[in-house]
Amino acid sequence: MSISIRNILDRLNEDLFAAQREDPAARSKFEIVLVYSGLHAIWMYRIAHVMWETSGALKFPARLLSQFARFMTGIEIHPGATIGRRFFIDHGMGVVIGETAIVGDDVLMYHQVTLGGRSRGHFKRHPTIGDRVLLGAGSKIIGDITIGDDAKIGANALVVKDVAPGAVVIGVPSEVRPGDVIA
Repeated sequence: MSISIRNILDRLNEDLFAAQREDPAARSKFEIVLVYSGLHAIWMYRIAHVMWETSGALKFPARLLSQFARFMTGIEIHPGATIGRRFFIDHGMGVVIGETAIVGDDVLMYHQVTLGGRSRGHFKRHPTIGDRVLLGAGSKIIGDITIGDDAKIGANALVVKDVAPGAVVIGVPSEVRPGDVIA
């Protein structure tokens, strides 16, 4: 895996712009860089992920960095997770993203979201989140399921089954809300 410093800096910059785009309360890039814990967590994840993917010898330091990020931000992202471009965690406290989770591009996630597993073992056990998905505050997406592109997951929804692209899901356990599937 060949990662250049330029690529890493480009990704970090994209995350900064995503925070500025997604948060109407953001007043300046300077403020975002200094006080947005979601941005700090994703930046530390990006470094830990490169370490995780580069060498077996760097897996332990990658885990240490991810735990330091958790301590500093209240956001736990396993360095083995795969997270796309322009990802933004708004408010962030209590977010958990498991090791085999895959998150697409332009995803907006609110606080207390869990991308968790529901089985043990060394296999894909966490969800796959498509592009342009909105994950409402407190939502729990559990297991090796897929959330389609452009879906919206309501606040506090418990999702344990695949969600079609463009669907809006709500409830515990979640259900597709009639009439809200985007064609």
